[in-house]
Amino acid sequence: MYNSSKISIAITCAIALLFSAAALAGPKTSYGLGVTPTKEEIALWDIDVRPDGQGLPIGKGSAIEGEAMYEAKCASCHGSFGEGEGRWPPLAGGENTLKDDRPEKTVGSYWPYASTLWDYINRAMPFPAPKTLTVHEVYAITAYVLYLNDLIEDDYVLTQDNLAQVKMPNQDNFYADDRPDTHNTRCMNNCKKPKDIVIVQSLRGITPEQEEEQEQGAAKVEEKAKPTLSKNALAGEAPYKQSCFVCHGSGIADAPRTGDKNAWASRLKQGTPMLIKHAIEGYIGDAGVMPPKGGNMNLTDEQVTAAVHYMLEQN
Repeated sequence: MYNSSKISIAITCAIALLFSAAALAGPKTSYGLGVTPTKEEIALWDIDVRPDGQGLPIGKGSAIEGEAMYEAKCASCHGSFGEGEGRWPPLAGGENTLKDDRPEKTVGSYWPYASTLWDYINRAMPFPAPKTLTVHEVYAITAYVLYLNDLIEDDYVLTQDNLAQVKMPNQDNFYADDRPDTHNTRCMNNCKKPKDIVIVQSLRGITPEQEEEQEQGAAKVEEKAKPTLSKNALAGEAPYKQSCFVCHGSGIADAPRTGDKNAWASRLKQGTPMLIKHAIEGYIGDAGVMPPKGGNMNLTDEQVTAAVHYMLEQN
């Protein structure tokens, strides 16, 4: 006759044997989730470029070719000579400033590898329309930025075979940090009470509660001052924020700021059709450069037209 304790022991042993058998059978190879990616799908993600040039696609481009491409797609933010417009980062200059109190970290003065420049342009530029450059354009613009930093000649043809041979001035100052890790001791007793901790300054991304309050307050003010927009202008809000705001929101490269009536006055004299034509086809004038479709060639003419109406009706 079995008592309850003997039954419990028997059940426990049975469960242990089941888990042991499962462990001996090895890890489960499939959980029935997802599908195995194809080589083509993996290739779409495998776009990193290493310092030795591994990962670079076949292609070429020179600084001479890249100059016009840079002017059309990069200069509005980074300046015609890589000096940087407004608060946008400079790409050239800054030699011998890294030990200064305010070092100027540019491609030529700070970056360790030319492959980093190619990889970043390929992934993220131009800012309003990343991943729209062809391989040839990336090589040519990379060559032009290197030329602006006096690292290659203007007729030097950059290819997948020689890009890694470009020696960056600051390369040797990058090294593996071999210092041991340190860990803060977690407070377990007599810790500060959260309600007694006072935030004396709000840093973007560090104190999200205060940031959220500020953004909500700004949104309320903006909502009160927001004009009534036509249906066409409302359709242009999304493309404006995607491809136009980066310049027209801050006045980069003398772009007329949205909402600045004085800045738009002389342009409005040309007539709305001409403004739309310049926005679609691009325009180079004494006051600045307007790349075709704001540098985002994926936009349709209708989207650009709507974006222009959105900006005009803000004034």
